[in-house]
Amino acid sequence: MSLSPLHIIVVLLLVLLLFGTGKLPRLMGDLAEGIKAFKKGMKDEKGEGAKESGRQISPPDIDHEPVETLRNSED
Repeated sequence: MSLSPLHIIVVLLLVLLLFGTGKLPRLMGDLAEGIKAFKKGMKDEKGEGAKESGRQISPPDIDHEPVETLRNSED
């Protein structure tokens, strides 16, 4: 089963009725800002910002015992 043009129109009309004409542009603007911030963050994290500043990105420190140790202590 695929989406026909009629299905898409019905969904768009339902969204318009739920959010109204006033909230919909603001909602889309907020969504666009969120996508832009996410893309910028991904771009910076990939290393362009780290290479320019000379810093290295390292994984966070995790304080936990290995799984085998936890299993052995339960016996």
